[in-house]
Amino acid sequence: MKRSHQVVLLGTALIVAITASIIIAADHADTPANKVLTTSRPTLTVSVVSPQLALLPAILSASGNISAWQEASIGNETNGLKLDQVLVNVGDSVKHGQLLASFNADTVQADLAQTLAAEAEAEALLAEASADVKRTAELQASGALSSQQIQQYITTEKAARARLQSARALVHIQQLRVEHTKVYSPDDGIISARAATVGAVMPAGQELFRLIRGSRLEWRAEVAAADLAKLEPGQRVHITPLGGSTIIGIVRIVAPVVDIQSRNGTVYVDLPLGSNTKAGSFARGWFELGTSKVLTLPQSAIQLRDGFSYVMRAGPDGRVRQTKVSTGRRTADLVEITNGITPADQVVATGGAFLGDGDLVKVVPHQLTTQLPVKPIMSGPTLTASSDEAM
Repeated sequence: MKRSHQVVLLGTALIVAITASIIIAADHADTPANKVLTTSRPTLTVSVVSPQLALLPAILSASGNISAWQEASIGNETNGLKLDQVLVNVGDSVKHGQLLASFNADTVQADLAQTLAAEAEAEALLAEASADVKRTAELQASGALSSQQIQQYITTEKAARARLQSARALVHIQQLRVEHTKVYSPDDGIISARAATVGAVMPAGQELFRLIRGSRLEWRAEVAAADLAKLEPGQRVHITPLGGSTIIGIVRIVAPVVDIQSRNGTVYVDLPLGSNTKAGSFARGWFELGTSKVLTLPQSAIQLRDGFSYVMRAGPDGRVRQTKVSTGRRTADLVEITNGITPADQVVATGGAFLGDGDLVKVVPHQLTTQLPVKPIMSGPTLTASSDEAM
């Protein structure tokens, strides 16, 4: 009986000892040192990069309409004649001197025949008057004719000569009227509009066709007045019409005036022939202003939050700090950094979107290969050459 009591006491003591050990272990687990060990695990394993110098093209973006270089208005120079033929239509390419349309010339041909007859009559009268003057000169020495009679013959000759000149002028007018019944192209180009209709009787001055001279088009870019000084004739321009492919143009002239309402100036850019663009269409583009060496980061290192650009800058303690930066030009791989960090800073290359300010990270080496970009990339309706304002 005594031995059984000892066994019970020993078991009770063992249970108390185990309970005390558990309590002590729990208290030890709550110590600050263990808390630090528990929370010091890295949030993410990341690679870091430093801002690198790279050559980026200096560009100026703009937008505007594509228009005809020059348009010729081809009008009707006759009056009250019926249009017999229309030989071209909108979109047709024509050559200088090509027949475009013709009017019924029966009336003007009859008028021309009448004036030719009047000219022949005037020539006959002049010939007779000249012969009379010649005879009076022969008789003047003999005194058979008075001075008054001789003067009358001379006056008659002058009047006959004047009538002949008038008749010839009328003939010339009628010949012009006959020529005007044929409508010819004043230059090479493309017919952009047509108002001529067969059978119509059109007044003088009525426009029949509109011609894009030389088939030449131009882009009329609207540029802020402050940027006009950066542009000059001969610069290359990359132009992308809506729904079309990018084409290369050349600056022809920068307008000498600025619109007082918009404070923009117009820059006229010649487009290459056969570019398959349409007059009247809208286009965006950018001007090549040269290249410059700037500080850049990979696109993946930039995070856009609340409308501003940020990077996750890694500190010596392994923690990251969210840092606002100002960006400039962009290429397919690189972004220009204009403010916010220095070349000595270490920035999270990828995965920054999964980090918060103050997070602990594990840094691994990053292989960075920097290529000098050739041109900026079009993105949506505007170029990617925009800048964030530093706050």
